[in-house]
Amino acid sequence: MFRSAPELLATVNTDLYIGGAAVAAHDGSRFDVIDPATAEPIASVANGGVSDALAAIDAADAAAASWAATAPRVRAEILRKAFDLMTEQLDEYAALISLENGKALTDARGEVAYAAEFLRWYSEEAVRIPGSLSTAPAGTNRILISHQPIGICVLVTPWNFPAAMATRKIGPALAAGCTVVLKPASDTPLTALAMARTFEQAGLPAGVLNVVPSRKSGSVVSAMLHDSRVRKLSFTGSTEVGRVLLKEAADLVLNTSMELGGNAPFLVFADADLDAAIDGAMIAKMRNAGEACTAANRFYVEDSVAHEFSVRLGERMAGLTLGPGLDEASNVGPLVNQEAVDKVAELVATAVGEGAQVVTGGSRPDRAGYYYEPTVLAGVPASAAILQEEIFGPVAPIVSFSSEDEAVTLANNTEFGLVAYVFTSDLERGLRVGERIDAGMIGLNRGLVSDPAAPFGGVKQSGIGREGGAEGILEYLESKYIAATW
Repeated sequence: MFRSAPELLATVNTDLYIGGAAVAAHDGSRFDVIDPATAEPIASVANGGVSDALAAIDAADAAAASWAATAPRVRAEILRKAFDLMTEQLDEYAALISLENGKALTDARGEVAYAAEFLRWYSEEAVRIPGSLSTAPAGTNRILISHQPIGICVLVTPWNFPAAMATRKIGPALAAGCTVVLKPASDTPLTALAMARTFEQAGLPAGVLNVVPSRKSGSVVSAMLHDSRVRKLSFTGSTEVGRVLLKEAADLVLNTSMELGGNAPFLVFADADLDAAIDGAMIAKMRNAGEACTAANRFYVEDSVAHEFSVRLGERMAGLTLGPGLDEASNVGPLVNQEAVDKVAELVATAVGEGAQVVTGGSRPDRAGYYYEPTVLAGVPASAAILQEEIFGPVAPIVSFSSEDEAVTLANNTEFGLVAYVFTSDLERGLRVGERIDAGMIGLNRGLVSDPAAPFGGVKQSGIGREGGAEGILEYLESKYIAATW
């Protein structure tokens, strides 16, 4: 880390960012940002209200026509410059994320590198927006298809990946020629505000990107979704909130992208390479201390290897070092807030009451901050409540199965369908099982699926649309058909 925490925080704008300038909230209100490692405030941030949100829409509207008309190559070069700046500032971004989110520096550095890659990927996609020309089957005219920016976009991002979830939306929106208002999670607004300055340094015109932190999320987002100038909502967060926003977006028939909750199954067959499966489990479960929509939430392990897998995973989890994210020795940081700790503790207690055995962990350490021990639960009943909820914490519940059909049935026993993980040495079975599981993404002998060059998204109640890959930019474009004769 290049600066101490106080020095780093002193460099970050803590006001709203509207029209290329730092501005106070209209009513002057502010809210505290809490360090999860200490449960103490580290900064005070402007608390945007409805009038501030509408001012941000005004700024986005004022910049919309000129940005849409900006040459794709120019948009691409700005995104590429922003990538370069984020990469140069990787350690400082990582420290900022650790401070406000709590995640270990290793995870935070990984997030910043991943976040920056979305800017590089969409700098390349900006100059490859597709179009087509064909002859109508009747031969009477030409069919000309072009793609135009969808318009002003409202981007609502979560606290668990404050950099990556922002760039995964900002990158394709800007590449497509859209202007945006970003409403970051109130637990982690500092990263988004720092990012606004990075884009400014990269040459992004004023008003193209606006950032409105707020503790009044419901009224602020609702006001923007009911402004007729807004044409797109992209939301990452819980399915519960996603349902509410879909109803709100229906009033003006807004285009929506929804990346919602997950309940990822992690299947281990008896013929799997157990070393690889354990390594994959540690990545899929413990990335960001389990606070990820892609986190392995339910471990289904074939009977003959279930005990060995439980013991070995328990040993690996017990060997992790729990501590402040900014401590280089820490493998696992605190959870984001007290509510998160309470939820995890309740889920574990309920599972134990239902018959699960604690292999390791299973309690809160006696220390300041929002910590919970890395935990492995064996012998979890297939009907346990913990298997029906997104844990969002460092807990791995293990259930045994006896057949492929049973494994697939268990994996699909959820309203969610974001990602699933399958470990087997039989490629044919791996592909077959992957096809049978209701999920938008499959990690086959891998504990990590996220890649800016691949489409990210789920099925069922895990969301609508895709982010990343060539598909990602299409979410911010409208197809226009011209019937032409010449």
